[in-house]
Amino acid sequence: MKVYVFGNPDNQTDNNAIEAAKKLKGKVQGVEFIEVGLNKDLPFSNNENVVLMDVAEGIDKIETFYSKDLNMFPISPKFTVHDFDLVFQLKYLQKIGKLGEVTIIGLPTKGEPDYLLIQSILRKLVEQDMQGS
Repeated sequence: MKVYVFGNPDNQTDNNAIEAAKKLKGKVQGVEFIEVGLNKDLPFSNNENVVLMDVAEGIDKIETFYSKDLNMFPISPKFTVHDFDLVFQLKYLQKIGKLGEVTIIGLPTKGEPDYLLIQSILRKLVEQDMQGS
């Protein structure tokens, strides 16, 4: 199972997911972490079911979000064509029917993530993926 990892490695409030992926690499059987570079096109589409890991502002513990939760995320204000964030891209792909089910592992922007909880979430997702659900 591929887990797409988002963030800015140079920004301490936006790199928890990248750091978590580095620490968890090889620790959860069946998981491959794929870091998505800044301002890169999403490497998935065409109704693919995807698992993402990113920081989420406004949470103080790790939370899991799903496709149905996308509408609860506000879209950031846009000033230039480079300001289209992950939420915008996901909502757009969903609107045009190019996105399957989405699972987002949201990490808080502050503090050390609970790596055991992330591993537990990933193991559960791998198991569900193997069962075809």
